[in-house]
Amino acid sequence: MPIHPLLADLLPSVTGWTSHAAATASLGAGYRLPDVHVEDLAVDGPHGQVAVRLYRPRGRAASGAGLVWAHGGGFAFGDLDMGEAHVVSAELAARHGIVVASVGYRLATPGAGYPVPLDDVHAAWCWFLDAAPALGATRLGIGGASAGATLTTGAAVRVRDAGTRVPDALLLAYPTLHFPTPALPDDQVDDLRRVPAAIRFLPATVLDMTRTYLGRLSGFPAEAMPGNGDVAGLPPTSVVLSEVDDLRPSGETFLLQLQDAGVPTRAMVAAGMLHGHLDIPPVPGLPAIGESIDFLAAGLLED
Repeated sequence: MPIHPLLADLLPSVTGWTSHAAATASLGAGYRLPDVHVEDLAVDGPHGQVAVRLYRPRGRAASGAGLVWAHGGGFAFGDLDMGEAHVVSAELAARHGIVVASVGYRLATPGAGYPVPLDDVHAAWCWFLDAAPALGATRLGIGGASAGATLTTGAAVRVRDAGTRVPDALLLAYPTLHFPTPALPDDQVDDLRRVPAAIRFLPATVLDMTRTYLGRLSGFPAEAMPGNGDVAGLPPTSVVLSEVDDLRPSGETFLLQLQDAGVPTRAMVAAGMLHGHLDIPPVPGLPAIGESIDFLAAGLLED
């Protein structure tokens, strides 16, 4: 389907990510965060303490599942307060009884990128393994959105290669997992032409984003850009794809790689949604957002 009308109506006013965030925020003006227990923590990591925001269900039974979650932002932007972190985590706890540890990893800057953000996510995972019994979580997953999907998949690659506990599930929203990004098929090009270039992931944008994070454009380890490496032995993986998204081919290619390697997969295309749609709260006019959250939860809760 084409871009959802509520999103399409906003595009003429969008000149960059700041105006895009302001425009999409208006869509969630009536949204109220669910009542969950929220606690800000700091856990030890190789580069100092890592901010972790812990979400626990309140007023309903916990599911026994726990999730380490990482927001997106092109490796260089984003924080624990953005919708992709705060709202998604709270909704997973409230709707599905999942204990969520949202990671405030250090952002990449030119000359100070990989492995620092990945090390922070890995440190949060290691902490969560130790904390899980006290939190009542036995089935443990890891996941993230966009760049956060890169980092959490990288953490899964790292623990697989180290022979330590691999997550029970990998949950990814509109991931970017390859450099260069696989080409868009012809049937995905037309709707993207309506999206302002300032909020698209055109090749030059992806190149700059990758260089900021990795400091180079080739010769990087598999954990840094997991779609460029061996995916065998990764956990069962659920992927939400934004329908109108330059990065969608990366998620689709990764699913094929996983299937070829014998890894169980699930996929959902969020109809009419642009990249980053989980930054918008789940509101009645945009059912694909709540459906995306529920789909990710099912990937952790269902065997």
